[in-house]
Amino acid sequence: MKLRLGLSPCPNDTFVFHALLHGLVDTGGVEFDPVIEDVESLNERMQRGELEVTKASFAAFGHARERYAALRTGAALGRGNGPLVVARRPMKPFELGDRRVLLPGPLTTAALLFHGFHPECDDTPSMRYDEILPALLRGDAEAGVVIHELRFTYRERGLHLVEDLGERFEGTTGAPVPLGGVFVRRDIEARVQADVERWVGESLAAARRDPSASREFVRRHAQELDEGVTSAHIGLYVNEYSADIGDEGADAVRRLLLLAEKADRAPPSALPLFVSRR
Repeated sequence: MKLRLGLSPCPNDTFVFHALLHGLVDTGGVEFDPVIEDVESLNERMQRGELEVTKASFAAFGHARERYAALRTGAALGRGNGPLVVARRPMKPFELGDRRVLLPGPLTTAALLFHGFHPECDDTPSMRYDEILPALLRGDAEAGVVIHELRFTYRERGLHLVEDLGERFEGTTGAPVPLGGVFVRRDIEARVQADVERWVGESLAAARRDPSASREFVRRHAQELDEGVTSAHIGLYVNEYSADIGDEGADAVRRLLLLAEKADRAPPSALPLFVSRR
């Protein structure tokens, strides 16, 4: 059996999936073909059901629950790692109302959080996440929402923090921020779904045992090649919830999807969120 596996070029994804994609996890003959694309491209593919297994935003999952179930392993979820609103000049969150704010794709969790907390903002064009800082520096907009490794580099480019959307979600709900997860199509046999969840966990465990094994793969795909930024990125987004999302993480996902439903940004669904455990 061959399964297509969608992942982004971000260091946390390449770190987690390296062992699985390089034959370091015993999958009993199941092969994984990597599809490495920007997270919003993966979100869009998810809506079309194109990939059997994929990393994607939890916000995008809100629109695709009829087709996909979430794994409990491989998630990017935690505290102090949410999307940031940054601007070319110092400003307060309440000043964003009539400004143009760039978003990293309408299906991202970042966009969901921004719209959830700033419904007054309606000039919010989307672009690929790594194009937002250059666009701000060109003067194409006054503010933008940054994710991934750009959280670590915006200050050195002279930009200013306006608001930490993750911190606001945590303060509002008391829950960690569920950014992205790994999802498997529901039409895949239940036994295989459970195996994929286990294999992703084993791939992460292998990466943690020997971080040097994935270093070249991670650097080859990273947008930001600075070793310190790459390491900080992995350290922030790969944490205890990545090994097992647990009850607290599962509750955080439910809270995020409820926020999406209340904001009319995702339909309700009675289907279970996670794959069945054998």
